[in-house]
Amino acid sequence: MKTGLMPDSNHYILDLISQGEHQQLDFKFVVSDTKKIARSLSAFANTVGGTLLIGVKDNGAIAGVRSDEEYHMIEAAAAFHTKPEVEFTAKKHIVKGKTVLEIKVPPSENRPHSAPDPKYGMRAFYRVADENKIAHPAHFMAWIKQKNKVPAQIIYSESEKFLLDYLSNHDGISSGNYVKYAGINAKKATNILSDMLNLNLVQIVYRQEDIYFKISD
Repeated sequence: MKTGLMPDSNHYILDLISQGEHQQLDFKFVVSDTKKIARSLSAFANTVGGTLLIGVKDNGAIAGVRSDEEYHMIEAAAAFHTKPEVEFTAKKHIVKGKTVLEIKVPPSENRPHSAPDPKYGMRAFYRVADENKIAHPAHFMAWIKQKNKVPAQIIYSESEKFLLDYLSNHDGISSGNYVKYAGINAKKATNILSDMLNLNLVQIVYRQEDIYFKISD
């Protein structure tokens, strides 16, 4: 993957920075940890894609990069720490006399992409606002089924009926409470939730430390 130099890109980069960090934009002052950057690559690829601006501080100040080392770190992060490997493109921009590296990650049709988590080993990540979250097992299974073209099936047994009835009368439910209230095991709950995600009957909501499911909008 080669980087291209775009010297007339001040306005483009400054416009991006003015947006602040969000679901599809992340600032990195420097790349010093390939495993950490791999989580960002995984999250963007698993969600709707996104852009990393390397050489930009969290407050939007442009620090610039000093060498090609950051690019090689990101290349190593993708090659060695994302499974399957996340694809990306890179461009160098000269902004206010400093070099900013733009890394663009497209949404992937090959998801889920996993990356190392310091506590739990390889995990798939999902981008929520300006944060990378570990994807819920039902989300992970839904992606696997999509990737393998496994058709979603809803039998409408008591377990499925309970879930839909509950969600019709409540704002949402966690997978743990679904297991508890429906009297089923976690494996069955995950399988049902993954099929309902793929059929767009329910949607998953990541909110701070809570993850829950609700009726799709």
